[in-house]
Amino acid sequence: MDRSLYIAMNGAKQTLMAQSANANNLANAQTTGFKSDFEQFRAMPSFGPGYPSRVYSMTERPGTDLSNGSIYHTGRELDVAVEGQGWIAVTGKDGKEAYTRAGDLRLTPEGLLQTGAGLSVLGEAGQPIAVPPAQKVEIGKDGTISIVPQGVNATNTVLVDRIKLVSVDPANLEKLEDGLMHPKQGGVLPADANVTLIQGSLESSNVNAMAAMVEMIELSRSFDMQSKVMKDIDENAAAAAKLMQVA
Repeated sequence: MDRSLYIAMNGAKQTLMAQSANANNLANAQTTGFKSDFEQFRAMPSFGPGYPSRVYSMTERPGTDLSNGSIYHTGRELDVAVEGQGWIAVTGKDGKEAYTRAGDLRLTPEGLLQTGAGLSVLGEAGQPIAVPPAQKVEIGKDGTISIVPQGVNATNTVLVDRIKLVSVDPANLEKLEDGLMHPKQGGVLPADANVTLIQGSLESSNVNAMAAMVEMIELSRSFDMQSKVMKDIDENAAAAAKLMQVA
């Protein structure tokens, strides 16, 4: 069998993997605070006995686009958008502290403050924020959460907690499989009092839907080309086998 078949097969496989990453970006074009992933191909020579021979391709994710999405007004009291650079601290599915820009917050029946994805929002002490029964909840620009307890005058407000907001060099963050941002060096980040929120607003995804659609078409054409190469190799092998039978 012609070894070029393996190169074409590898190219088709890696193209599908790139398509999967691009499709995930496109699927999250309307997800609040989503950060798109980069993807690229890299040439990988085949090493072994003797000199490196054929060159294969490898799809890799070199990083995440951490540019800010656009801010749009919702008027909802629990919606917040991080102003400028900064992140909201939440508890990931694994129970560890992680960071997000998704400010579509909500209260559970138990009073826990969570994101729209069901992640608990952390206070300055690093613990999930619990809000007592209240007739009104307000989130300040600095992340402070104030409530008007049930059964009291509307002018009597009580400070509950303050959302943990952090700031970090984007080069020191990485997105893991949970879709959240984590420090590359591990551990947790300290709260930064300089990070502020925009009340009644949300940050949209930073995915460029048009660019993602164009890339999807390009990757589809690349996959078709690799498939055609495999078909041509198969036809050539069949023709060579037929000639050998005649000989």
